[in-house]
Amino acid sequence: PIFRPGPCDLRLTAMSTPAVSPSGFSLSPPNAEERKRLEADLSREEAEVLLHHGTEAPFCGGLLNQKNTGVYCCRLCGLPLFRQDTKFESGTGWPSFFEPLKGAITLHEDDSDGMHRVEVRSASSSIHLGHVFDDGPPPTHKRYCINGNVLKFVPDPGA
Repeated sequence: PIFRPGPCDLRLTAMSTPAVSPSGFSLSPPNAEERKRLEADLSREEAEVLLHHGTEAPFCGGLLNQKNTGVYCCRLCGLPLFRQDTKFESGTGWPSFFEPLKGAITLHEDDSDGMHRVEVRSASSSIHLGHVFDDGPPPTHKRYCINGNVLKFVPDPGA
């Protein structure tokens, strides 16, 4: 399928991001043509989360209980976002992390649904990942509450 890149390139950095992702999309928000192609290839729930800033149902994502060492990448562009060693059990029903990889995300004010939150997006594709809250564990005290269906887990070599 179009939106599922191969294993993300762990050597990517904000300074060396290629112009095109492993999935063939430019590393910028999907344009109208790309959105149309994605809509045809995604389930309704996936499209709602990836393209329309939705939220998947809690406790349903396959990555919630992932414990292997590795990295979580953006499902659309393959950019590495979070390392497994920054993941923690928040009890919320979504994968939660206390720190993203440097340059991997952008933060945006979100006043939707009658509340003020801070939205987390992929720095390259700009897709909605989830939200960040100030109730996480040390050392950052942040909880990046991320939709599992926007992530692809890539195990460390030899793990």
